[in-house]
Amino acid sequence: MKVFHVLILDDEKRFTEELAEFLQDIGLVVFEANTPASGMALLKSKPIDVLILDVRLPGIDGLDLLKEIKADYPDLEVIVVSGHGDMDTVIKAMRLGAFDYLKKPFRHMDIRIAIERTKKFLMLQREMKSLEEKNSLISKSLEERIERHFIGVSPAIRQVIEQAMTVANYQDTNVLITGESGTGKENIARIIHYASPRKEGLFCAVNSSAVTDSLLESEFFGHKKGSFTGAVSDRKGFFEISDHGTLFLDEIADMPMNLQAKMLRAIEEKKITRVGDTKPIEVDFRIISATNNPLDKLVEEKKFRLDLMHRLNTFHIHIPPLRERPEDIHPLLQFFVENIAIKLNKPIPTFDEHLIDILQHYSFPGNVRELKNMVERAIILNQSGKLSLDDFPVSVMPSVKVPNHEIIPMMDSFNLEQQEINLIRQALLKANNSRTNAAKLLGIDRMALVRKIQKYGIVIDADAQK
Repeated sequence: MKVFHVLILDDEKRFTEELAEFLQDIGLVVFEANTPASGMALLKSKPIDVLILDVRLPGIDGLDLLKEIKADYPDLEVIVVSGHGDMDTVIKAMRLGAFDYLKKPFRHMDIRIAIERTKKFLMLQREMKSLEEKNSLISKSLEERIERHFIGVSPAIRQVIEQAMTVANYQDTNVLITGESGTGKENIARIIHYASPRKEGLFCAVNSSAVTDSLLESEFFGHKKGSFTGAVSDRKGFFEISDHGTLFLDEIADMPMNLQAKMLRAIEEKKITRVGDTKPIEVDFRIISATNNPLDKLVEEKKFRLDLMHRLNTFHIHIPPLRERPEDIHPLLQFFVENIAIKLNKPIPTFDEHLIDILQHYSFPGNVRELKNMVERAIILNQSGKLSLDDFPVSVMPSVKVPNHEIIPMMDSFNLEQQEINLIRQALLKANNSRTNAAKLLGIDRMALVRKIQKYGIVIDADAQK
């Protein structure tokens, strides 16, 4: 069991010595400080769990110090003590983040009960934090910065996070993120930005297809007052706003051709000129772009510039669709059920054990976003407190049971390419990701299977590629 560390900050030396002796006798590690300066020094150098703080200290109001300490150490719990306390002081202390309040003189039993109560609260908080982070692929602090969660257990999604965290360290490297709608491309872009040296700069997200043609150039490059009708003042564009930060271009495939050449020049030179001005402005930004359309096909169709694609595609991250990583469905479902129920102020429901199997055989054309929406709808409508397939509007065709094998879903689509992808995934699953054995199951040679895996971008465990 974790040993708890307590700091007593009180200007009465006799009080701190006597209290420290008692707390040590009940198994706590105790530090003493008789001045605010020595107390703050101990907080910086020691792993303190609980602070016992007197509100009357020389040279400073203890409540002002409490406010400062809670701002710098939000996870630290504080028990306030005072020989001159009144109800106003108690209320102020609690509002400023104190966990408990004791009026001097108090019995040793009183402080022991207060310490035990605080310990239980801290342990509960840590257990909750551990549960929250169990299936999260990023740290709690990074989750708070990006204001997003990223849940998963599959090797494929772990590889995506590894790539994102790696490229985050290279702040000038442009990144192209590809994946179907709903897979979390903006989440990955935010992770890259907030894990990078540019995290203090702005993350400017722009939907390339949402900007009107008439304002395209002005929106990206800014304009000078009077440069066109309606330009009533100088205005910065997206490039200037993203200075020292990240410009995230979503749906980059929809960017009009007439803007692509100017975008290329801005990215290459890191200089822009506002509409109606002649003076170039230096800007420092990283471009992260995202698309659910293959840019190479658009290049072949003369709808996207090859040179711009190469500039944007310095580092490529592909997010596989949810149907290609069914093992992520269970942790995602659990996470959405708990969080959405709390958000809707409803009891957290359980769910039928067969629901996971069914959902893992659903194609999820809307990916993670679709699963989240399904869960929210299910929790709103459910009356029994237990979620089942009846609460999820999925179109899953009947499945066939192969002896000694897993359930294989019957076709719910007649798309030949999709069926080939599904068949390859099933073969790899039954061959424990061995390419050689999967090729035998499919009746093709190993190299033919390798080419198909590369063609469709199927991700398998690197340790099992034999």
